[in-house]
Amino acid sequence: MQTQIDDLRALIRHHERKYYIENLPEISDAEFDRLMKQLEALEAASDAPIPPDSPTQRVGGGAVLGTRIPHRNPMLSLNNSYDEQELNEFGERVRRLLEDEPTEYVTELKIDGLGVSLIYENGVFTRGLTRGDGEYGEDITDNLRTIRSVPLRLIETDAEIPSVLEARGEVFIPKHRLDDINMQREAEGEPPFANPRNAAAGSLRLQDASITASRPLDIFVYNLNYVEGIEFSTHTESLEKMKRWGLKCNPYATCHKSIDEVQHYYEQWVEKRHDLPYETDGVVVKVNQLSQQHELGATSKYPRWAIAYKFNAQQAITTVEKIEVQVGRTGALTPVAILKPVSLAGATITNATLHNEQEIRSKDIRIGDRIVLERAGDVIPKIVEVLTKERTGNETVFVFPDRCPVCGTPVERSEEEVVVRCVNISCVAQLKRRIAHYASRNALQIEGLGPATIDQLVDKELVRDVADLYALAVEPLSELDRMGVPSAHNLVHQIKKSKTAPVEKVLFGLGIFHVGETVAELLIERFLSLDALSRATPEDIESVDGIGPQIAESVVNFFSQNQPLIDKLRESGLQCFTVTTDATRIEASVVTDTFFSGKTFVVTGSLEGMTRTEASKEIKTRGGKVTSSVTSKTDYLIAGEGAGSKYTKAVELDVPILTEADFFQKL
Repeated sequence: MQTQIDDLRALIRHHERKYYIENLPEISDAEFDRLMKQLEALEAASDAPIPPDSPTQRVGGGAVLGTRIPHRNPMLSLNNSYDEQELNEFGERVRRLLEDEPTEYVTELKIDGLGVSLIYENGVFTRGLTRGDGEYGEDITDNLRTIRSVPLRLIETDAEIPSVLEARGEVFIPKHRLDDINMQREAEGEPPFANPRNAAAGSLRLQDASITASRPLDIFVYNLNYVEGIEFSTHTESLEKMKRWGLKCNPYATCHKSIDEVQHYYEQWVEKRHDLPYETDGVVVKVNQLSQQHELGATSKYPRWAIAYKFNAQQAITTVEKIEVQVGRTGALTPVAILKPVSLAGATITNATLHNEQEIRSKDIRIGDRIVLERAGDVIPKIVEVLTKERTGNETVFVFPDRCPVCGTPVERSEEEVVVRCVNISCVAQLKRRIAHYASRNALQIEGLGPATIDQLVDKELVRDVADLYALAVEPLSELDRMGVPSAHNLVHQIKKSKTAPVEKVLFGLGIFHVGETVAELLIERFLSLDALSRATPEDIESVDGIGPQIAESVVNFFSQNQPLIDKLRESGLQCFTVTTDATRIEASVVTDTFFSGKTFVVTGSLEGMTRTEASKEIKTRGGKVTSSVTSKTDYLIAGEGAGSKYTKAVELDVPILTEADFFQKL
């Protein structure tokens, strides 16, 4: 039997390589599935242990994230260039440092994904790490094992397999598959991913590897970072060897004799890149000779032998056909420009957010205007310029509504913020978005309660607030469009399961103005239950570190104005009114002799290595405190990508600012 099992494993590995790496499938999907089922049955019947590189072991029971492991060699970032002059300056620096030695350059498409490190021992995949802060990466081995284009065992050919090998690559999601993922997320009440890169990063950091396995992740390996027992003279030689070992490399890597040839390669891909099935945001240029790479060395952040030659943001000219106003769950009115469809960076753009009334005024955007549209990072469309010289006089100044466009309630303007709000809590538009927020993954995680279902529940008046969800029965649900009895049973089960959600998740799910995940956790650590919090005075709430008068007033107002809703939720059987959170477990595991001990932190912006909530927990377990606003009492601001007003406030108050790399180093 063992020989049969070994032969079957080898056959499946062969077909995995043909399908996922070479794009040359030899058998149908059904035949492949049949082979896998046959192997599973044989392994189950055998007494022999199943090795970790067996094709059946790609999806384990769960991923254990959070372990930080040092990289053998730092995973450095790449310095960026944006035009031909900067590329020539890079070439000149290389020429000068190498004292005019003949130099070859390798160009590779820069894949817009998540950088990872793959470690093989004696040909078997044993560990995978994120880039992290460059010095330490997070262990995501179980999730990387689910990616079919990551071989669990290298191919034994005439290319000798080293005892230890570390390859670095970029995990990505094909562009056309992002829509499928986002449709599923929206159906489950979760916000869609903004771009394929965010989807890939989020998928690799899931706690459940079986969910990661359901995502269409792929990889290109771009560098052989460490190898024992084998030496190479050039980067191109190492790429060829990795291909022969079964690692998937991008097919468009090209060797050049000069910087001029590099520029020509770049210009070829400026437009061709949109025909690719994956996102690429530039060209990586590397010195080919490894001895020259070693001689050039690196700074503390970047290798001197490589540079990222980024593509410029794509622009297009189109027309603003009209401006519509959407209503969010907090009542915020957001204007959206409806555009004459235009092709930009490989996508057809039909609208762009205008953010708020002030944005329209400051840019003087009018209906009928010709505008310059840009996709920031080739993802988010935004209006960067109004072509005022092309105005004909027929353009219309947009007047922001004084009443909610959905319910007709007079809107409210505040001197404290630029947002205009509908204050009618019964507004249908708000209700739909509040239910979606309540059911989202970071709140009560009610799977199957997506936008289409929510629309029907509200429009048919089956649900008038989130508490009505708990009164839903199978029969009326099964009569909704695209529902059916099995789906209705599952939704009722998911709603019932949400009754045991942690109290901080329920508090966040209620959508109280100014109460995000971090604030919800701070409040529940102090008050432990919704009952206790609902009885708290503004002074009680302000006594919590990191909670200011604005948040305190918002919380008190919510509970005073929504007592009937709170009573309905209690009567529905939610267990969040008297139970405590896991704050005691957090407190028990706190380490008090770290850099973080006794200090107060604020986390803002987007972090690559973890979510802000995860960062906050890391700080708390090391004895630190996390607050939501920057004050003179803040010890450090941790600023990720896109940090905004909190960063400005920290600068004004002279609060020390940590980058994500600084933060990981302190961890």
